[in-house]
Amino acid sequence: MSSRRAFLSTTTQATVFFLAGRKTRLKAATSPGDQVNLGLIGSGIRGTQLIEEFKPAGVRFVAAADLYDGVLTRLKEQTTPSLKTSKDYRHVLDNKEVDAVVIATPDHWHKRMVLDALAAGKHVYIEKPMTWSLDEGEEIIKAEKASGKVLQVGSQAKTSALTAKARELIKAGQLGKVTMVRMANHRNNAQGAWKYEIPPDASPQTIDWKSFLGSRPDRPFDPKVFFQWRCWWEFSGGVATDLFVHLLTWLHEVMDVKAPVSVASQGGLYFWKDGRNVPDVMNSIFEYEEGFVADMYVHLANSSPTPGNIIMGDKGTILEERGKLVFIPEPVDTNVQGYGTLQWPKAMRAAYFESKGYTADGRPKTKPQPRPEPEEIAVERGPSHAEQFILSIRNNKPSRENATEGHLAAGAGHIANIAYREHRKVRWNWRTNTVS
Repeated sequence: MSSRRAFLSTTTQATVFFLAGRKTRLKAATSPGDQVNLGLIGSGIRGTQLIEEFKPAGVRFVAAADLYDGVLTRLKEQTTPSLKTSKDYRHVLDNKEVDAVVIATPDHWHKRMVLDALAAGKHVYIEKPMTWSLDEGEEIIKAEKASGKVLQVGSQAKTSALTAKARELIKAGQLGKVTMVRMANHRNNAQGAWKYEIPPDASPQTIDWKSFLGSRPDRPFDPKVFFQWRCWWEFSGGVATDLFVHLLTWLHEVMDVKAPVSVASQGGLYFWKDGRNVPDVMNSIFEYEEGFVADMYVHLANSSPTPGNIIMGDKGTILEERGKLVFIPEPVDTNVQGYGTLQWPKAMRAAYFESKGYTADGRPKTKPQPRPEPEEIAVERGPSHAEQFILSIRNNKPSRENATEGHLAAGAGHIANIAYREHRKVRWNWRTNTVS
């Protein structure tokens, strides 16, 4: 890297936490006691990915549920023809072979399914955000603690090796006092804006529309809503809970903090005029009692190559981007002020420079040190987030992202949405889960 400027000019958008190239892999179960039998509840686009993420852990896929016939067919193609499938998720919970369930459904179903799964004695992997609304978190936390089961929220950055290394550097004081963190997510295509293609066979005959709606008001069948549900407040929290929560989970881990104490948000629905009611551009400022702010935004109509997640301290900067971690040291401050003494009389200014070891006209007597070059930090990869869930079950270890952590990350996203909708700065006492 020739310079910091050259380095930053080649970076691209953040929030991509690569799992490829891991040096550590879990082994398949070596005894019946090691075997973890998985049930899948909701296996659309993200559920398809999760199956591949869980395969290296040596699990056995036993049963699955989804509301669309096409997914039930694809599930058997992706796992095993013997997979037991249903449109009713309770059939998965009733299956005595199932040890743990992976829930990847629309957000408005998360709380009900998590509570039912824990009550059925299953370990639970729940995709982020853990909740659809701020008030749902406490009930899930209570149920998790009472169950004695492992509940892990699916924000992959929480257990990333890059995250762990960034946290280590910050705790070691390499950045000095951190006062600002910046994070962004840029997308500029229909797929990135959740405008997914609708299968040609989508119909009331192939989709259980009534079950999809659940507790939501009845409305006519609409395949666009079914497959693009993130675009509506009724079923999701929009960019703040789908995309901010990834960043918030990462932020809380690397900075070793719980949650923000206030949020202010701006944005709007500026580009995707397709019937959705969630914003496509949103910028929120999160304030933390530890003495820093986090500037976070999502842009769904631009793919500008912006720098990645940036943590800024008075001694240096950490940039995490596209699977790399880079430390950028601050230059040495000689505290010889040419600009700050411009108004001084000539003799007084010359004496000042000479007292600093400079010439009378303010030139250094020795060649100044160049600004240190950016340094890529070596990181050895470990088990993926999905594999960490299986390790917790097999080894009877605590979850790597429990319900409390999931609630605080999702809650920060919910607070950002409240600030956006109410056009004001919102304060959050996360200890009591109250808003003012």
